[in-house]
Amino acid sequence: MAPAANLKIVTDEDIITGAEQVATLKEALQFKKVGLIANHTSLIDTTHLVDSMLKAGINVTKIFSPEHGFRGKYDAGELVSSKKDTKTGLPLISLYGQNKKPKLSDLLEIDAIVFDLQDVGVRFYTYISTLYYAMEACAEAGIPLYVLDRPNPNGFYVDGPVLKEDFKSFVGVAKIPVVYGLTIGEFAKMVNEEGWLYNDLKCNLTVVPLKGYQHNYLYQLPVKTSPNLPNMTSVYLYPSLCFFEGTVVSVGRGTNLPFQIYGHPRMSGDYTFTPEPTEGASAPKLEGEFCRGKSLENFDIKQSFPTFFTLNYLMEAYKDLDLGEEFFLKNKFIDLLAGTDQLRNQLLEGKNMQAIRDSWEPELSEFRATRKKYLLYPEY
Repeated sequence: MAPAANLKIVTDEDIITGAEQVATLKEALQFKKVGLIANHTSLIDTTHLVDSMLKAGINVTKIFSPEHGFRGKYDAGELVSSKKDTKTGLPLISLYGQNKKPKLSDLLEIDAIVFDLQDVGVRFYTYISTLYYAMEACAEAGIPLYVLDRPNPNGFYVDGPVLKEDFKSFVGVAKIPVVYGLTIGEFAKMVNEEGWLYNDLKCNLTVVPLKGYQHNYLYQLPVKTSPNLPNMTSVYLYPSLCFFEGTVVSVGRGTNLPFQIYGHPRMSGDYTFTPEPTEGASAPKLEGEFCRGKSLENFDIKQSFPTFFTLNYLMEAYKDLDLGEEFFLKNKFIDLLAGTDQLRNQLLEGKNMQAIRDSWEPELSEFRATRKKYLLYPEY
């Protein structure tokens, strides 16, 4: 874990992303029909990557889009439809909803895939799931995948329970902790070399690395990655607060402070809010209900040292509401978020924070050792 004093705030002006080096791929992609996995974060300054690639003479023939869509306006979990990109006229194929993986038929006239999405470094954020399935599809089709690396805004630490195989889902595709401390390119290398694709498939993978990046950097995102992560406070709180998505508690969707507040009509607390439909949250949890809870909008990542990721908020709300099993949604979504049913059961059993953390440590230590093999950039 990076000491707080060593954390350095940087912006996109300090780092050269993989996308900014796309011209280096021109020779490799010459005469090829190229598929692009991208969204609204796939920018070079203010120019979209697809426009830069077409201008460079790269023959992009299809665009694939992840959760939230190509322009980034869909709700979390909302069906993203396939259509055409209005600006380029290129076919737009959704990789969210029923079709989370490129179909073989989608790749029949594709010679290579380029992947460029800005991740936030948290296991249940689904952009790495899209990458995982893209790697699998490319391995099956025998076509190369080029990952244009981007900084990880939560890349300065590793924490949380490691996913167990029985709880694999689209919000958890790999045996990694909640916060895994890898860029999206480093993650791709780990998946490939650790044999995590089914049947030990290997993807013909090329990572275009960042220039000027280190893991102790607090990278300030130039554009919000999804509608409900509007600022860096929400990005830093997201690993800790997202567990509320598997409970009866609202995490502020349908307000102007998503992932910066939490509450419930029966909770105590001096902060109040009422979720209402907004862009990116058309039917928020507890819509129209007056909630009490807590605001974390003044959260300071450096002052939170040494616990950047915490269960404090979840445990306090669980104790406050005193609902037992009814605190959790009936679909047990919290188990998929945690990557295990152990956390839910530990809360029900009244385990304290240290006991819960101790239960993660063996697998977390093993992951940390494995992670070191795939680092492309200086450690903390």
